[in-house]
Amino acid sequence: MKVFVTGGTGFIGTAVVRELLDAGHEVLGLARSRASADALRIAGAEVQRGNLEEPASLEAGVRACEGVIHTGFVHDFSRYKEVCELDRRVIGTLGAALRGSDKALIVTSGALAASGRPVTEDDRHEDNASQTTPRAASEEAADVLVKQGLRVGVVRPAPSVHGKGDHGLIPMLMEIAKQKRASAYIGEGANRWTAVHRLDAARVFVRALERTTAGARFHAVDEPEIRFRSIAEAIGEQLHLPVVSLSPDDAQSHFGWLAWVAGRDCPTSSERTRELLGWTPTHATLLDDLASGAYLL
Repeated sequence: MKVFVTGGTGFIGTAVVRELLDAGHEVLGLARSRASADALRIAGAEVQRGNLEEPASLEAGVRACEGVIHTGFVHDFSRYKEVCELDRRVIGTLGAALRGSDKALIVTSGALAASGRPVTEDDRHEDNASQTTPRAASEEAADVLVKQGLRVGVVRPAPSVHGKGDHGLIPMLMEIAKQKRASAYIGEGANRWTAVHRLDAARVFVRALERTTAGARFHAVDEPEIRFRSIAEAIGEQLHLPVVSLSPDDAQSHFGWLAWVAGRDCPTSSERTRELLGWTPTHATLLDDLASGAYLL
């Protein structure tokens, strides 16, 4: 099929475009700049000029294709709630253009957290969760479209999507460690993170598009539980810095706005996703990527 991809030149999106093309699909990628358009063409995709804040360009992309994968997101954490609400509007625009068809739309969300147990694909945000968890806006928007009869699925990537070109949480933690001259964890560092390699995550997006049912959730998670202390120790080893335990009171001064991430416990199961999509991750683990020195290049 021909697939419209937003965010097709981003960290995950570039891998999604490659996975789609390798699977025999055609790709139309949204591009806001000449550089992005050139990158898409070099990859083998067609180009739809526009951006997430231009509804007409989104609508044109949907009309020209048989399926949609939405990985685009404005990564400006200084106005996080605002950009999450923008994502809600983008999903609404994509959905409106899909009405009257059976085209599938796959949107990207964030990881959930459950009290003391791994989150499963059956777990949902509480009503109006976006009031306190802004990223929930994406799933709220998807659920609105499902109630309207559209075939919309959600992929929840792990908080740490790693691999070549990662500019996410791990590089941020490494930069903090350099500035503070220590790699840190909170308390015993027993809180659990999850991770997935970008190339494995891309396969989830593509297979989800091919097989989704309305309202389905898929977890792009390879490692369901990584102790945060293990991550801090791996960072310390790579940077030749001491690894220290912080009290919750000291975490804010060390991690800044990332303190809530460093202390978050979010184990996540992907058993259902593996079963439904026939998905088996094959690429390096997060700790292997760190140990290889990939984040020092």
